[in-house]
Amino acid sequence: MSGTDDSFDLELAAASLRADQADVRILVKVLADQLGDALGSRLVVQRSGGLFKKSDEVRSIRITLEDDQFDAEVDGTTLRCTIGHSSGGIRIRSEKVGTDEWLERLLAALKAEAANSQAVRQALENIVIGGSS
Repeated sequence: MSGTDDSFDLELAAASLRADQADVRILVKVLADQLGDALGSRLVVQRSGGLFKKSDEVRSIRITLEDDQFDAEVDGTTLRCTIGHSSGGIRIRSEKVGTDEWLERLLAALKAEAANSQAVRQALENIVIGGSS
């Protein structure tokens, strides 16, 4: 399994996810569902609801890959996206980006991660081809 192969069409994946962006709630739910098992504790999902009653609706997600942290928060009908970069465990940069850029950079980081993780590779394939989690 080569991490540099082109079997993952990142443009296709981003376009597929952008189609879901019509409702940002669907977009973050798809990401949370597809990446949950593969990323484990590197994916933090906040759902709507209170302490005792959790909803299936995702309010925000945080994905940590290597030294980058990808945050997306549902704000009404928009998605507020931030990418942070750390060095030596200290955050050195955080930038607000548009949803398209956030998706493209997240998918590129996932593609790099897939080179060493079958679970991430499978999750990325599911995102690209629309498989189930």
